[in-house]
Amino acid sequence: MANVRRGLPTISLFSGALGLDLGLEEAGFDIRVAVESNPFAAETIRRNRPNIALIDRKIEDVSTSELLKAAKLKRGEPVLVVGGLCCQSFSTAGQRASLADPRGQLINEFLRVVRETRPRFFVMENVRGMLSAAENHRPLAKRGPGFRHLTRDEELGSGFVRVIKRLKATGYHIVFDLLNAADFGVPQARERLLFIGSRDGEDMQMPSPSHARHPTGAQKPWVTLREALRGLKQPSPKFTNLPPAWMRFVELVPAGGNWRDLPKHLHSRALGSAYVSWGGRSGFFRRLAWDRPSPSLTTRPSSKATLLCHPKHLRPLSVAEYARIQQFPDEWDFSGGTPQQYKQIGNAVPVGLGYAIGRAISKVMQKWSRVRNRGVVCLNRNLIERLSKRPRTILNPPRMRRVKGVVAVDRWMNGRPRSRTELLKLFPDVHHEEPKPQLQSKAG
Repeated sequence: MANVRRGLPTISLFSGALGLDLGLEEAGFDIRVAVESNPFAAETIRRNRPNIALIDRKIEDVSTSELLKAAKLKRGEPVLVVGGLCCQSFSTAGQRASLADPRGQLINEFLRVVRETRPRFFVMENVRGMLSAAENHRPLAKRGPGFRHLTRDEELGSGFVRVIKRLKATGYHIVFDLLNAADFGVPQARERLLFIGSRDGEDMQMPSPSHARHPTGAQKPWVTLREALRGLKQPSPKFTNLPPAWMRFVELVPAGGNWRDLPKHLHSRALGSAYVSWGGRSGFFRRLAWDRPSPSLTTRPSSKATLLCHPKHLRPLSVAEYARIQQFPDEWDFSGGTPQQYKQIGNAVPVGLGYAIGRAISKVMQKWSRVRNRGVVCLNRNLIERLSKRPRTILNPPRMRRVKGVVAVDRWMNGRPRSRTELLKLFPDVHHEEPKPQLQSKAG
């Protein structure tokens, strides 16, 4: 993949291994400077894109004047500021400390750069978990009757509302939606929350899906794992070994299956303490299917709860297979050991999604049409209606609670409605769209 200067100067924050940036390059954007504090990811950038100015420190320690100087730009000249913010504070796979987590505060740093550089556009990307994150996370084990009342900043979605208010304060016209990378030719069912902002109030639109689970018109079918790995040569695949105790379970699971496909008498032995928990647990002893996209890649494919086992071989996906699924070039040189390489690839935005985002912005640039009322707008009515019906909190099943009974729960909720219907008032001018296809997996 050639790095061609094409004249659309871009500042990249939280750059990682450059997955999003590679897609933007293909769409005609010129990455002038990248900010990445992880030493392994920073070294990956040096190895593969030595002509990109690299600042390998935390964004909190980087002044906007230093950024502009490295990019050889003045305030107002960047076409795009882009960042895939650290997602662990919002991910359902993590501790979900949300905005109380220092990593959750990185949104402020991203918006600081936007305010001070004044790019024509910005792109902010994160996990779907940001939609339901609380401003202050209360552990599940400490919720419900018998514990102190839930405060408003501990309600699910309160963190997202705070993010929306911060975005509004930029003065940019901003659109957002939840996109599935598989709808844009990525061999992976990976949902990402995307915000695109326009300084000049241009009529922003989200990328149009080129693929679908059930294609219509000119759309193509989702790209499968088999198609993604076709022709990949790896004489000595690099991967982390599965613990021997797991292998006897995994070898009994067919391609496309998980722990539920084990003989029933092995379920409790395989899951251990997780057997008496609740939830889908779809990642336990999971083997991928050849004829479907991969589930969302995690940073640890050999983790028990988020296993990504090869459909044929008794091992997790290899580093090279991971890179193929995220659409990195085969020659892309990742630094660090195997765990660090998995982490860089798993944290990346798929290249194909980055390309689709870049093309959507390029189309808007060619039109020069503006909206009448600026603000933060969701381009998917179905998404907001789903969010408004979500509960204000999730509780353990009655069998796991201190105090049981519906009346006790109502009292603990202080009489507040169970769902977040006020979100409909927060986004009154939502555009109408057809519902999007559902994901095969909600992992990641």
